[in-house]
Amino acid sequence: MSVVKINVLTVPAEQRETLEKRFASRAHAVENSDGFEWFELLRPVEGTDNYLVYTRWRDEESFQAWMEGPMKQAHQGGGAEGGERPRPAASGSTLWSFDVVQQAAPKEGSGQA
Repeated sequence: MSVVKINVLTVPAEQRETLEKRFASRAHAVENSDGFEWFELLRPVEGTDNYLVYTRWRDEESFQAWMEGPMKQAHQGGGAEGGERPRPAASGSTLWSFDVVQQAAPKEGSGQA
């Protein structure tokens, strides 16, 4: 079964738009990675400043290969032409790891689009 990685990012209200724009500008950076299965950026609705970055991978090795390659390059990139690296939008980060032990999907014809 797959592995799930959830990165918990603490993002002050004034940095939310910046964070979302940065993710949107790199929307396809992870999709072609070997072993990648799913991505979601989850915005908090109320009661927290924590965004959740949800990714699902075929196995731990696929995730680690992405961390050491494409993800590392994306986070080390500089700013605009000759400019400085942009200020981080998140003030903290925690990585949660899970093994998928059970999953379900809507049945065909259940009315789900």
